[in-house]
Amino acid sequence: MSAVTLITVPTSGPDDTGALDALAGTGYGTGDVLSVIGKTEGNGCVNDFSRTLAAAAWEHQLPDSAVTVFSGGTEGVLSPHVNLLVRDETRHDGFDRGLVAAAGRTRPLEPGEVGRAEQVDAVTDTVSTLVSELGVSSDDIHFVLVKCPLLTSDKIAALRAADVQPAADDTYESMGRSRAASALGIAVALGECERASALEALAGRGDVSSARASASAGAELEDCHVLVVAESEAAANPLRALHGEMSDAIDVAAVRALLDEVDRRGGTVRQIFAKAEADPAGAVRGLRHTMLTDSDVNSTRHARAAVGGLLSALKGDGAVYVSGGAEHQGRPGGGSITVVFELPSPAGGDV
Repeated sequence: MSAVTLITVPTSGPDDTGALDALAGTGYGTGDVLSVIGKTEGNGCVNDFSRTLAAAAWEHQLPDSAVTVFSGGTEGVLSPHVNLLVRDETRHDGFDRGLVAAAGRTRPLEPGEVGRAEQVDAVTDTVSTLVSELGVSSDDIHFVLVKCPLLTSDKIAALRAADVQPAADDTYESMGRSRAASALGIAVALGECERASALEALAGRGDVSSARASASAGAELEDCHVLVVAESEAAANPLRALHGEMSDAIDVAAVRALLDEVDRRGGTVRQIFAKAEADPAGAVRGLRHTMLTDSDVNSTRHARAAVGGLLSALKGDGAVYVSGGAEHQGRPGGGSITVVFELPSPAGGDV
């Protein structure tokens, strides 16, 4: 179990690791980094090289135990940035609990396992292990982040040559299949559904989801990078988290409810992590949308821009983490959302 602090730093490009200088300036070292969660300015699709560039720039500078999650696409007012979750075991006076996190990786997945039951099981096993390491209950967990692989054209061709049916014939579709398998693995691990229900969802059942799951896919890895964030009485720091879900891309009320709770506790929002997708029904609140029928711009890009604008306005800046494609991550057409916030120091306390 690692008590953590959160440091958010703007980036000038996918290969910008200047956040390490900011890290050193706060008294931490590279060895303290548990995870780097970044938004890069690529297209967020299969050929988004900004994710690969960011991973290549960061990973050799981090401990082997650290995981990176780079989500491509900063459409609209979203601003490229990185979020560093850093180990900090300092016990702050006046606090009897705090934010903790654990990171790990699944085994490498074979191409034929991507988007299949094997991926569900691999993610379930890793999340379960990390939850056990944290020593927290499911109710204390507010955010589970997974970066998972996708199927490239070469991998799809190799599977077909071996007479193996891939989870998807299209590389872009494979991203969604992989995200879905990861999200369902999270749901099983957190006790939100049984494995049988998860496999039914993988086959098309739409009413199984997790409001704490956030999964993104990329070609820059073969395994799944997993991060679990929770609150624990074993820590004593001012960071807290809340989670919920948006019912659709314009669900201001759901976000406002979380932010109102932060205000009620006297807290300050540090970051918002959200999933977004084009409603698969083709309409939002009864009005037709064109996100799924636009042949020029992928639907995930539309969704990130829409939800990113809403969340940026509520947070007050564009350095929010919005990831496109919310298969089984919150309700269909909406998406999971987690708010990390900081409580003020109690009277006489030392933060």
